[in-house]
Amino acid sequence: MFSSAFVAALPIPAPSSSCPTTPSNCRNRFLRSFPVDQRCPLSLTSPIQRRHSHPVARHVRPVFSLGDGGNSGNSGGSPGGGGGGGGGDGEDAERNRMDAFLVLGQVDAVRTLDSLPTDLAAAIQAGRVPGWVVEKYLKLEKNGVFRWLLQFGGFRERLLADDLFLTKVAIECGVGIFTKTAAELERRREKFTKELDFVFADVVMAIIADFMLVWLPAPTFSLKPPLAINAGAVSKFFYGCPDNAFQVAMAGTSYSLLQRAGAVVRNGAKLFVVGTGASLIGTGVTNVLINIRKFFDKDFAVEAEDVPVLSTSVAYGVYMAVSSNLRYQVLAGVIEQRILEPMFHNQKLQLSAVCFVVRTGNTFLGSLMWVDYARWVGVQKIRE
Repeated sequence: MFSSAFVAALPIPAPSSSCPTTPSNCRNRFLRSFPVDQRCPLSLTSPIQRRHSHPVARHVRPVFSLGDGGNSGNSGGSPGGGGGGGGGDGEDAERNRMDAFLVLGQVDAVRTLDSLPTDLAAAIQAGRVPGWVVEKYLKLEKNGVFRWLLQFGGFRERLLADDLFLTKVAIECGVGIFTKTAAELERRREKFTKELDFVFADVVMAIIADFMLVWLPAPTFSLKPPLAINAGAVSKFFYGCPDNAFQVAMAGTSYSLLQRAGAVVRNGAKLFVVGTGASLIGTGVTNVLINIRKFFDKDFAVEAEDVPVLSTSVAYGVYMAVSSNLRYQVLAGVIEQRILEPMFHNQKLQLSAVCFVVRTGNTFLGSLMWVDYARWVGVQKIRE
């Protein structure tokens, strides 16, 4: 690692009339003449930093943008924004790389890229990670639970985009069983006890799917490695799609309208598989319980009938791909990221409380819609 004296001794080009000495020009000339190596992050107190008239602004948040991020200063995202597949370039990449190394040099025990996950280190070196993201990672790492979860790429991308991601998972899975049961009671009313087998199947497959409904549409900060040169056209297209169709894009990243539509299609396909699989498990378990009860209760054998496994599973997969997919994309990308997070910035407790209310209402609404849809397509019949 280079000492401060060595860094201070580096030649700084003399100013000229065509290239005035400004903080930006000093930084650019420094980066071009001496590329920052992954093993020598600069300290914020280094002589190079003290020569600047002002420090690098690490806390400046990108501007919200629904469309292309581009490379302009007016494009961008938020702390919850996600990165696209491509790497940074030009001024954005140079600024991101410098700011990230300055943050790494600021901590008590100076961190090197070797101490970071491989995908994060590569993204920093490519200039795709701004300083505030590195700062968030170092902050999350101080918590034992987060430090363990940050070892996994999927959790790492989601926690960097939204540090309340685990709270939202807990909300969905914790209140899911109660809201879904309440919705079943509201829809079935006096027939609730006669249709307990349907209720059980609905609740089981809904709880299994709850986690994926938070996971798949969640905005992410993409750390994906570059795509293989020989990748097909379809792979290249979906590689550039965001994880949430409505998530904000960061400076240097662009999402076209077609790519955002691709996010809906891709998540819909995944949720169809999740929904179908969850329903197969739920209805399968329900049929086993019905047959056991038939064996011991002859009167129940007259009333009960096996839940149609295949048709119910496909119907639930379609419901997840369409209704659940769209509702959770809007919830995570529009209501939470674009409305609630800016409104309750730095007020985590209030934000968590509002998210709890909104997600509880969305879960209850989804349960009501499923009962109506299941009866409409004929996989569940009204019992007299």
